[in-house]
Amino acid sequence: MAIEKVKEYFAEFGMADRVREFEVSSATVELAAQALNCEPCRIAKTLSFMVNSHAILIVTAGDAKIDNPKYKAQFSTKAKMLTPDEAQTLVGHRVGGVCPFAVNEGVTVYLDESLKRFETVFPACGSSNSAIELTIGELEKYSGYVAWVDVCKGWS
Repeated sequence: MAIEKVKEYFAEFGMADRVREFEVSSATVELAAQALNCEPCRIAKTLSFMVNSHAILIVTAGDAKIDNPKYKAQFSTKAKMLTPDEAQTLVGHRVGGVCPFAVNEGVTVYLDESLKRFETVFPACGSSNSAIELTIGELEKYSGYVAWVDVCKGWS
């Protein structure tokens, strides 16, 4: 199960105890915000796309939406989200629990500028009822991101 992979991943850094699991779903920004009792904008949602036959993840703030012109300028292609089956197969996590941790080899992770306004954010941990609170520095460190991008709208 993906959450077990993520817990094992964080255990390598002595952080497995920071992974939170809920009795309720946290599969959407709204549900995660309710489960965590925080503002929806602080949920770090991880979106999965296909770029040149390659799976990528973009972690954005909960209130941000992909801006198609910015996305195309950044990746030289139209935004094409992975299907739920593709996400599970290519990334290693099911939709609702997709996160940038313990992903399959070859998946490239980007962090969106919309996250930089927060001290801490809450990404999922591989299941539809989990999250971890991380500082932006920790998110950078543990996500294995390759670059910050500016591909969202609706948040500034």
